[in-house]
Amino acid sequence: MSQENSDMRVEGVVISSTGSWYEVATERGTLDCRIRGKLRLKGIRSTNPVVVGDRVVVECDQQSSSIVEIVPRRNYVIRRASNLSKESHIIAANIDRALLIVTLHGPATPREFVDRFLVTCEAYKVPVTIVLGKADTLVGELATEAEEFEAIYGDAGYEVLRLSSTTGDGVEAIRSILRGRTTLVAGNSGVGKSTLVRAIDPTLDIRTGEISESHHKGKHTTTFSTMYPIEGGYIIDTPGIKGFGLIDIESRELCRYFPEMMRLAPDCRFYNCTHTHEPGCAVSEAVKEGVVAWSRYESYLKILDEDDKYRK
Repeated sequence: MSQENSDMRVEGVVISSTGSWYEVATERGTLDCRIRGKLRLKGIRSTNPVVVGDRVVVECDQQSSSIVEIVPRRNYVIRRASNLSKESHIIAANIDRALLIVTLHGPATPREFVDRFLVTCEAYKVPVTIVLGKADTLVGELATEAEEFEAIYGDAGYEVLRLSSTTGDGVEAIRSILRGRTTLVAGNSGVGKSTLVRAIDPTLDIRTGEISESHHKGKHTTTFSTMYPIEGGYIIDTPGIKGFGLIDIESRELCRYFPEMMRLAPDCRFYNCTHTHEPGCAVSEAVKEGVVAWSRYESYLKILDEDDKYRK
C-alpha cells in the first residue's frame, strides 16, 4: 500500500470470508483485511463475527488493513453452529431475498430442512422464494409430488418457481429476481446452486467443492459464503448446508414464523395456545382437516422438541 493511502479509513462490503481473512470491496478497490482484536471481544456468540454482506469500516496503514467496525445489519440468515450448541453461525447479512433451492430427488431435500430455513428467514425478515430444481425430471410420481409441494408452500404464502438449468426453464424468472438486488442462494449439497448461477452468467467463476487446502485447512473449510456481482446486484453463493439448527427463537414465538398457522392462531380458544394439546386449538383442527399440511405441523413439533432439549 502506497504512502498516500496510509492511515486510510474507508467503508465497504465484505464479499468473501475465510474466518480469519476477509475481502472487502470499497471505492478504492478490494482490500484483504483481518479483524481488529477488540472487535472479537464484544460478547458475540457467533463463530464468525464478520460475515459476507456486512458493511464494515476498514482502517488501513502501510502494512495492513483491519476491520474496526460493523455497520448495523438490517437482517441476516443464521443457524446453530452445531447440534445443541450455544453458538451460532451467520451465513450472510443484508439480504434482499433468499432463493432456497429444493430438489425432490438426486438428492431429495428433507421437508424439515425447508421448514427450518423458512422459519429463520421469517424470524430475521428475509423474504424467500423457493426454487424447485431439476424441473425437467419431474415426471410420473415426481410430477404428483411436485404439485403437492407447490400446493403446501403456496398455501403457506411462499412463491414457488420451477427451474431446469438443463432446459433453461425458469432461468429468466430467476434472473428478474436477481436484478439489482443482493440475493442469497442456499440449499443442500447437490441441488444445483452453482449450476443455476452459471446458467444466468456463464462468465462467473463460481466455486465448487471445498476451499483449496493450500489456503484454508481444517474441517470447516466449506462453511463460508462468497458474494459475486450479477445482474446489476450481487449473488451470495453458499456451500451446501446439511442441517439447519435454529437459535434464539423462543418456543412461544415459533408459531408466528409459520405463516399459515399464524393466520389461524387468533381463532384458538386460549391466547397462549401452544398448538400441541390444548382444546379448541384452531391450528391442530386445521391440521386434522388438511388445511395445514401435516409435514409443516410435524416440523413445528420437532422444532419445539429440539428447543426443549436445548434448554436442558
